[in-house]
Amino acid sequence: MLDEMILAVKMFGQYDQDKIGHVRMSLTNICARFSRLFRRHRQKQQLFIHRQQQQQQQKQLRFVIMGSINCKEYTTTSVVDANKTENGTTGSGSYQSTGETKMSDEYTDPIIVCNEKDLPEHGMKQFDFTENSKVLLIKQKGQLYAVGSKCTHYGAPLHTGVVGDGRIRCPWHGACFSIKTGDIEDFPGLDSLPCYKVEIKKDGNVAVRARHKDIEIVKRLKDMAKRNPENPCTFVILGGGPAGGVCAETLRQQGYDGRIVMVSKEPYLPYDRVKVSKSFDVKIEALQYRQNEFYDEYGIETWLDVAATKVCANKQIVTLSNGMCIRYDKMFIATGSAPTIPPIEGADLKNVVTVRGYDDSQYIRATANEKTNVVCLGSSFIALELAQALVKQVASVTVVGRGAYPLSASFGNIIGERVLRLFTENNVKMIMHSGIKKILGNNTGEVEKVLLADDSTLPCNLLILGIGAKPNTKFLENSGLNINADGSINTNMYLKSSIESIYVGGDVANAPVYSFNNELATIGHYQLAQYHGRIAAINMFGCRPEALRAVPFFFTMLFGKGFRFSGYGAFSDVVIEGDLESLKFVAYFINSKDKVVSVASCGRDPVVAQFAELQSQGGTLTRKDVQNTGDPVAWTKLIKSN
Repeated sequence: MLDEMILAVKMFGQYDQDKIGHVRMSLTNICARFSRLFRRHRQKQQLFIHRQQQQQQQKQLRFVIMGSINCKEYTTTSVVDANKTENGTTGSGSYQSTGETKMSDEYTDPIIVCNEKDLPEHGMKQFDFTENSKVLLIKQKGQLYAVGSKCTHYGAPLHTGVVGDGRIRCPWHGACFSIKTGDIEDFPGLDSLPCYKVEIKKDGNVAVRARHKDIEIVKRLKDMAKRNPENPCTFVILGGGPAGGVCAETLRQQGYDGRIVMVSKEPYLPYDRVKVSKSFDVKIEALQYRQNEFYDEYGIETWLDVAATKVCANKQIVTLSNGMCIRYDKMFIATGSAPTIPPIEGADLKNVVTVRGYDDSQYIRATANEKTNVVCLGSSFIALELAQALVKQVASVTVVGRGAYPLSASFGNIIGERVLRLFTENNVKMIMHSGIKKILGNNTGEVEKVLLADDSTLPCNLLILGIGAKPNTKFLENSGLNINADGSINTNMYLKSSIESIYVGGDVANAPVYSFNNELATIGHYQLAQYHGRIAAINMFGCRPEALRAVPFFFTMLFGKGFRFSGYGAFSDVVIEGDLESLKFVAYFINSKDKVVSVASCGRDPVVAQFAELQSQGGTLTRKDVQNTGDPVAWTKLIKSN
């Protein structure tokens, strides 16, 4: 049928191969969409008949609530489930049955974990499931759901997080998962939660059943399409970082089976870049989210150690550093950012470094030793993370910052002063209101000392520059894309650029921020980049467009103290609740209109996650909600959970 449609297009109008490719892609997507809708309609009919037949047989079970059958073992090997439809789902997601359902041999026997009275409405609680595993139960709208108990990112206990409307949010870093399917909906991380069958017995006891293969796992890979060689469409992803990696996987999860080419200037597959400034002893294999076999299985081409050098948007061609040219139907630009190199004499000396990727961290590891004097220029997150990671391994660490206090742009001066003391308490020398005028080297061309703004000098064998970054978009000059003066690219609510076929995400995107009244902003952070990758992929595929609902969520660990931050926007006042001195506090950042634009915390989880969930629902806080209220968390009741 598809070929006949294509033939008709050829007969009744001007055409060329490019246009035919677009038509074929559109018709393929339409046919696939109708096919899925038809299958789902048939399944709903069959499910209705099944329920009617079972209604008279209810004896032992009062009702059964089932998590999505779209559960898959965390492996790159396909698992065929007889209960799944052709597109990998049950068609109805989760459902309530009025009769006892026969369980196949793939499921465990029912395990009683609690009584339904143990869980209040809109509550969640962790229960022992087997000797070595736990399950998270959530009660919402009178129904019970069961999913994995640990966040798939870094293993945070989800029962200490936040229940939203149909989802749960991780208390540590803000990742979100559907309570019905376990699917990941916001980041960081890549994988979904395992989900389980829930049965409520006649006596109110709650029994949980899991597939035998799911008992011990904490991560689940969503169903993904594979490459169809008959689909002529090509989607190119420029950038192998967090946005690019998520985009490639989401395209396959959406059902796109055309060609995917992911181009990365680094020689590594997508990896957890956050860790490179926190630890130097981790091998790249342990940081990579997926291995080669995964990308091979799902037909995702990974062109490593290759960069884009030129884009011709009107011809939809990208030229690469290996001399290859690729014609694309759609392209996602997520090339990240490059560290800023200050115009200081001596910046080209040996052992003057920036840190952005794995190779940078390994260079520091090879260079630093117990005799090394380290100087970090800048008091940003990355500079401070590197300072705290190195201080016990080298002779000395000194941070040189331009402002009065570190992190004052994000946290304000009051918290910045406490962070400064945290570092001095841990033997990091902090020189603020200063800068480096000149970098001095020895006769072998290596840095030996630095000249500060007050003309004093510091011994320095390793100088780390951490004063910011700029978008990697120079290769897009004369491409036809509109590039801002700072190198960023404006997008709409769907991450589409000024060119119909080009989408943009991550550090290079000047994109709407939902929690910032959908005003455009360029934000360089891992969580938001991964979210951009997902939204871009959904809209590139185009079956069901999805607009951005971005709520930035930042996090860092400094000397064992976890700092969380969510929100965006300029502030004029900070209201602190708790004990700042002992680093157990919540800070509310308030603008000139008395609106809370962001919240930070240390030692007070899950308050920041609660604020992020409130903002994602369109909720807001004002000064009167957080100052002198008598109940510092009364505002959390504004979070909708039904």
